[in-house]
Amino acid sequence: MECGVRAALLTHLSEQNIITPEQHGFLSRRSTVTNLLECSSDWNIAIDAGCGVDIIYLDYAKAFDSVVHSKLIAKLELYGTHPIMLHWINSFLSDRSHKVRVGSSLSDVPVISGVPQGSVLGPVLFIIHVHK
Repeated sequence: MECGVRAALLTHLSEQNIITPEQHGFLSRRSTVTNLLECSSDWNIAIDAGCGVDIIYLDYAKAFDSVVHSKLIAKLELYGTHPIMLHWINSFLSDRSHKVRVGSSLSDVPVISGVPQGSVLGPVLFIIHVHK
């Protein structure tokens, strides 16, 4: 199911020009390597033209854990995501909890942020989260 939702969501976001050709991470046939190759080419062109080049790298700490579900759903709604898909994604994200047992006590805390790591859909949801 996740694969189908991922494909439909990526198609919709690409058609709406939300996922642009500049997006490299977490997409088929696109990666940090393709990003670096394109950037290196651009940098070489600029240097050959006598321009200065400044490069800044960012690394999000605990990136997938930082996605607030309500904000992500609001963004998806703003991007015109179909209500049925919004409902499915909301259920996919919100039907999770952290449980900790200490002795005979068990806590059960709902998870209100983060996308499931290791899931098919998680990386795409993260892309949407960090999109402007």
